[in-house]
Amino acid sequence: MTHHTLHMPCTEADIRKLRAGDTVTLQDTLFGIRDATQIHMFDRGRRTRFDLRGHAVIHTAPNVRKVERSGTNQAGYEAVCIGTTTSDRMERFTRPLMEREGVRIIIGKGGLREDSAKAFQELGGCYLAVIGGAAALETTWIAAIEDVDLDDLNPESLWRFAIQDFGPLIVGMDSHGGSLYRDVQRDVEARRAAVLAKLGAA
Repeated sequence: MTHHTLHMPCTEADIRKLRAGDTVTLQDTLFGIRDATQIHMFDRGRRTRFDLRGHAVIHTAPNVRKVERSGTNQAGYEAVCIGTTTSDRMERFTRPLMEREGVRIIIGKGGLREDSAKAFQELGGCYLAVIGGAAALETTWIAAIEDVDLDDLNPESLWRFAIQDFGPLIVGMDSHGGSLYRDVQRDVEARRAAVLAKLGAA
């Protein structure tokens, strides 16, 4: 296992260096996105003014509060708690995020499925895993909310965060077909089969 520090935006070559089980710390910029954001972008034809090419997105609907715009709060929002939500229900958006918007990294919890794994292999992307319950820690990695788009969907707006030392995160799915989720599932199935065989119930 290797640790990598990636400055956003990154290249396909950067992503191809990552292997499942490696750890990654992200720097500079991160975009927050969730169900409604992607439904509006890909099902209802809305476009964002943000350039997502080479960037990372995190599955989140952050808890924020409105504040006066200032040098440190340019978007008029301050982070209260920015956690991560379960990724599985957003499976169908992985490929369009990569193909249309140029996203390279998806961050979430619980992993994604085989269609996403294929997209990561074909297009050069990866999934970085966050452990559930780490929202308070994640929030400390957000330096500021720099901007927001599609804000009529708040809190499922498209957020642009300034980040510093966001991580370490685990590479759960890489661009070579590696998947910690698949490995765990296979191990569980093998252990289950062994137990049933020992009990004479196979």
